Amino acid sequence: MFEVGRDVCRQRFARGGDGGRGRMRFIHCVFVIAFGLFIARTLQLGIQGTDRSRRAAADGAWMVSRADIVDRNGDILAKNIMSGHITLRPGQVRDVDAVANLIHELFPYEYTLADAIKLVNSGRRFVYVKKYASDSVRDAVKKAKLTGLEIEDIQTRRYPKRRLFSHIVGYVNVDGRGMDGAEKIFDDYLRENSDPLRLSLDARVQSVFYEQLSAAITKYQAKGAMGMLMNSRTGEMVAMVSLPDFDPENRGADPVSNRTFMPMRGVFEMGSIFKIFNTAMAFENGISKEYYVAAPYKVLDKFGRTAARISDVRSFKPPRPSISVEEIMLHSCNAGSAQIALDLPDGAQKEFFERIHMNEPLNLEFGKTERTLMPIKWGPVEKATVSFGHGISVTPMHLLLAVNAMTNGGIYIYPTLQKRTVGAVSGTRVLAPEISARLRGIMVRIAEETSGKKARVAGIQIGGKTATAEKRINGKIDRTKNLTAFAGIFPAAAPQYTILVVLDEPKGTAETYGLRTAAWNAVPTTGKILDSILPLLFE
Repeated sequence: MFEVGRDVCRQRFARGGDGGRGRMRFIHCVFVIAFGLFIARTLQLGIQGTDRSRRAAADGAWMVSRADIVDRNGDILAKNIMSGHITLRPGQVRDVDAVANLIHELFPYEYTLADAIKLVNSGRRFVYVKKYASDSVRDAVKKAKLTGLEIEDIQTRRYPKRRLFSHIVGYVNVDGRGMDGAEKIFDDYLRENSDPLRLSLDARVQSVFYEQLSAAITKYQAKGAMGMLMNSRTGEMVAMVSLPDFDPENRGADPVSNRTFMPMRGVFEMGSIFKIFNTAMAFENGISKEYYVAAPYKVLDKFGRTAARISDVRSFKPPRPSISVEEIMLHSCNAGSAQIALDLPDGAQKEFFERIHMNEPLNLEFGKTERTLMPIKWGPVEKATVSFGHGISVTPMHLLLAVNAMTNGGIYIYPTLQKRTVGAVSGTRVLAPEISARLRGIMVRIAEETSGKKARVAGIQIGGKTATAEKRINGKIDRTKNLTAFAGIFPAAAPQYTILVVLDEPKGTAETYGLRTAAWNAVPTTGKILDSILPLLFE
């Protein structure tokens, strides 16, 4: 290589003269210096790498390259575990009998002595004798110091809670990179720090949600279930469960579809919980009259023709033919809700839903939600049906955050997966505090007098709202399939937590008299969850 440089200088490009010779000598010198630096750096890296390998063999400390993930109480959710494979290089074995005997002694049920001798004499270049060998086995191989029998040190990411946090914690690929959940979102932190990543979730509360939602799926033969608990003041997510789920350590055992986190990726018509928003709009716009609900209500188009007929009046017993705005929400009356919506100023509904971010995907700290489906136009039918949660589809996460804003004093708070300290509510005001207080009062009555009674728990006042929505399949309403839900707040006077429980396509049972509405499944499921978690939240 150096000779090439000299030859070029001698030639001087045939006509370069003394000036050409000087320039080429300069270029030649630069080339030699650069090449020398390259060689020096290569040697340095080689020496460092050898030293690193030597030190790693001594203590292995540098190999722990990903921080733990823990819950708010320090319970481990994800951790790198040092392990190793026992490998054999038959061509390097010097003492065949000793190696074969050790293999047989360490793995008597996998290798007879004859099998071990045959393996050692196989002439193969490389063999895995045992993958993920135990500590005692690896220690025995190290102690024996037999040429050809070696340990391949590896790290594996373990998830002690397995399915319990699969959607939230996520998993890593073979290279140790986060591929989903917190593993992906906080990948940079986990790779660059040794201190654990502490999440806002509580493993004890999460396990209660998981147990009760799993039991509800079995009891009501539901297609799936979801549950979330959020701190109303800080935005901390304390529990998030989506069923069906998957095993992060054996992902191939479950359908790929099970990895979808439905509270953020599922889009549903959420039903009568939307009456909370409809009532809030009525209060904002000073609507205080009573509405006639003793007969089905006809929604008229601009030509005065019947465009829709809302006939839920048989599903409840109104105290009198005309009832107030508060009573319409209390008794979950669709006919009354539609009349309120049609009395709202033009554009009021659209503006309100935009204010609480129902019109857009939510770009949250822990991922982006699916896009919602808002009405294309806001005609009489659309206004009427949206008032009770039909004709508008959102994710359960959209619903949880909106209900929280309606009931925590009127502040819209974005959620977090990281543990926060309690302080002043940080968010955007979307509703007047006095209206929020009025909504809480109605929700308390729902939990004590009407459809939410089965969610009551001794010792604390709860507010809530039920929802039963007929599912839309391939663009058509399927009256045989329901989505049921219960949104709750507690303690109701000054909420600290907002809860949402959703069951997908529950069936009626003998115990529910064949009924499959929220009051018979989502509400009692919520009650069982609350009964178990309250001592944990207020200990």
